Formats: sequence, structure tokens, C-alpha cells
Amino acid sequence: MLRYLLTLSRPRFWLYTAGPVLVGVAYAAQSTGDLLAPLPAALFLYFLLPANVYLYGVNDRFDREIDAENPKKAAAGSPEARWRDSPAVTAVVAAAGLLGLALFPVTPRVAWPYLAGFFALATAYSAPPLRFKARPLLDSLSNGLYLLPGAAAYAALAGAHPPVLALVGGWLWTMAMHTYSAIPDIEPDRAAGVETTATVLGETRTYLYCAGCWTLAAFAFGLLDVRLGVLLAVYPLFLLVTVGAGVDVERAYWWFPIVNGVVGMLLTLGGLLRLAGVLA
Repeated sequence: MLRYLLTLSRPRFWLYTAGPVLVGVAYAAQSTGDLLAPLPAALFLYFLLPANVYLYGVNDRFDREIDAENPKKAAAGSPEARWRDSPAVTAVVAAAGLLGLALFPVTPRVAWPYLAGFFALATAYSAPPLRFKARPLLDSLSNGLYLLPGAAAYAALAGAHPPVLALVGGWLWTMAMHTYSAIPDIEPDRAAGVETTATVLGETRTYLYCAGCWTLAAFAFGLLDVRLGVLLAVYPLFLLVTVGAGVDVERAYWWFPIVNGVVGMLLTLGGLLRLAGVLA
């Protein structure tokens, strides 16, 4: 049971929700004491594991029929698994979502829209009646949910909203990341009769869509700070190199946790060096 729940939570993707919290805290902190405060720690721990149990649990619960056509969900050693339909699993997923409600009383009101946005999108992305993941373009747009833990952490610590350019750039990044990840699922989704941005565009145009979103994300961050724009430019470059070299998309897709981890580490380090007065 525990092994299944661990697989369900997608450990390779834990930092996709917890990593933005680290970035948000690094740029919102006004002193080293802020880094060690209980609230940032609570946000990080929640978005590291319970948030992923809820997010992917809801996803797998409402993707049961689609996953029956998806070979990667049944392959031996796969980092993903098909939904185990049992009351215990459903209860754990629901509890993981309810646990997130405990964050509201301990965070300032300025952070509430970002927390609420995360839980709303995490649910509506997979669950009917909205089920954004089966609505072309909305499936991509709704994945801004991965940005929201970082925005909430920034707002909670700084007592103010994050810079608009950071929100725009981060949202565009998530749109590209999600749509790229949907490329391996084009054929299974079509077989199941599910329409997504990727199934509508097809593989070649989806690559162009992702390249455009990542380029715009780099531009937005570049307007905020040129160094951030240069760092984010690694994504359209990565796409160009892997596609040009003929790397299979399913193989390249699993390199992204490493790429994202390194980029996130550099973003966080930049914030910490700013805090230490090493960088302007």
C-alpha cells in the first residue's frame, strides 16, 4: 500500500510543487531568519508529498479508463501506476487534500488566492465536470497550478504579491512543460477519444507550441532580470537540441526532472546570494 502511494505521488516530480516554494522563499526572504521560519518549512513539507498525493491521486482516479489504454502505466518498473480502486486509497487522497486546508489559517490573506488556486486547479484539471485536461488549450493553461505553491510561499513571507513578470513567465513555463509531457500520450489519448492540446496540434506543432511558450517565458523573466532570462533560455535550447538530434520524446521527457532540478537550484541560489549581498 505504501509503495503504491509513493508511486502514485510521482517522486520524480515532487520538486515540481515543492521546488517553487524554495524559489519563492529565497526571493521573498529579508533575512536569514526568514529562511528558518516555521511557515516556509510547513509549506515546503506539504507541497513536497501530501500535495502530490492529492494532485496525482485525483488525476489517476479520473483517468482509470484512459490509463487502461496507456502502456506506460502497466510497464514493469514504470514510475507511474494504474489507479488502485480501494476505499483506503481514496481516503488517503482525500485526506491529503483536506490537510492543505490547514495552511490557510497560518498564512496571511495575501497568500490565500494562490493556495485556493492550487487546490481548485488540482481538482478541476482531472475531475468532472470541468476536467480541464481533456479540453485543448485549457489543459495547458490550467497547469499554472505548479507555479502557485511558489507564489503562495512568496506572498506568505513577503506579505505582498510576487512580481507580475515572474507570474507570467512562470505560467508560460508550466504551459510548455505540461504540453511537452503530453506528447508521449498523443496516441493513447486519441485511442481513448480524449482531446488535448497535443492531440489537436500533433507532435510537430506541439514542439513549436512548447518552444514558443518557453521562449516567451524566458523573455518575461529577462525583463525582470537579464540573468533570469538567460537561465530560462535553456528550455527552448534543450528542445531544439533534442528534437534536432532525433532523441525520442519519451526518453527526453524523463530528463526534465534533472534539467528542472538544476534550473531550480540556480534560481534558488540566485535568491540566496542576493539575500547575502553577493548579488545585486
